[in-house]
Amino acid sequence: MKPMSASDRLARVLYALRMRSTFYCHAELKEPWALEMPAIEDSVSFHVVTAGTCHLRLPGADPIELRGGDLALVPHGRGHDLLSTADAGPSQRVDLLPQNYLSEHYSVLQHGGDGRAAQLICGVVSCDDPAARELMRSLPAVLFVGGDTVSAASSVRDTLRLMAHELAHPQPGGEAVATRLADILVVQAIRSWITTSTETEVGWLRAVQDERIGRAIEAIHDDPGAEWSLERLAQVATMSRSSFSERFTQLAGEAPIAYLTRWRMNVAHARLLNEDITAARLATDLNYQSEAAFNRAFTRVIGRTPGSVRRQGNDPASVPSVNRATRVAHTTVGELS
Repeated sequence: MKPMSASDRLARVLYALRMRSTFYCHAELKEPWALEMPAIEDSVSFHVVTAGTCHLRLPGADPIELRGGDLALVPHGRGHDLLSTADAGPSQRVDLLPQNYLSEHYSVLQHGGDGRAAQLICGVVSCDDPAARELMRSLPAVLFVGGDTVSAASSVRDTLRLMAHELAHPQPGGEAVATRLADILVVQAIRSWITTSTETEVGWLRAVQDERIGRAIEAIHDDPGAEWSLERLAQVATMSRSSFSERFTQLAGEAPIAYLTRWRMNVAHARLLNEDITAARLATDLNYQSEAAFNRAFTRVIGRTPGSVRRQGNDPASVPSVNRATRVAHTTVGELS
């Protein structure tokens, strides 16, 4: 089989992106207003201004102005604020504001004073796919796509218009359509950033696109339970062990075996959430000599025990639902004109 090219590997990652859940709000905000969006682990927030302006502020950073047609993604699940002006007063928690929840995945919010109105489409998308998690780690704190960006304007705007129509005119199956459109929107924004950004000189994205290191990463992803060693991975990359280890670490930001371990644990995390599977079976599938060794590695990398993650996957009530989680995090959506 012909090895994948760098562009093929990247296309495969984008194609495989799957979102676990999505939530939307539909609102008109009138100055003055300031909203706090608390953090949600392993999530991507998106905010689109369809009329007026607003500012997005992350802790410790200067506010970013968003104008009509602009799209901003906050990919690391970080808490942030949306403000009517850069110097707006104290932010109010979104979940404490009165709003109309039309369904588990959709609410309508009207908030603010008597000043100028801003309309936005915002949502939160969560993902636990291993490749998606790696991709999100590589993205900047805020990914911005300007409405006047020629390469992105048409595709993003068309997707937003379809999404706004689905949310503004609810009908059977509308939520499913809007969810798929959110997947597309996030991928479009990420793709636009990848093709235009100069910030991908290092990190996972750069490593995936490297001709030799990308081959080794592809091999790990295709068969995480294989008996990988530094020597065998170097052979896949057609490099010496020392050159491979140095190049891999330089691009990916961690040593090859550390990456292998983290990838395996992310695979295990996703399977524990989505399958009825035991730690013992995962230990075998991922080439660990014992369940105890697997448990130690999983807890060290993920920060939780396999058992706690498995219980979470088997008991939806033990995890904040999309509705509850995003009530704490996201608001503001308005129709596209």
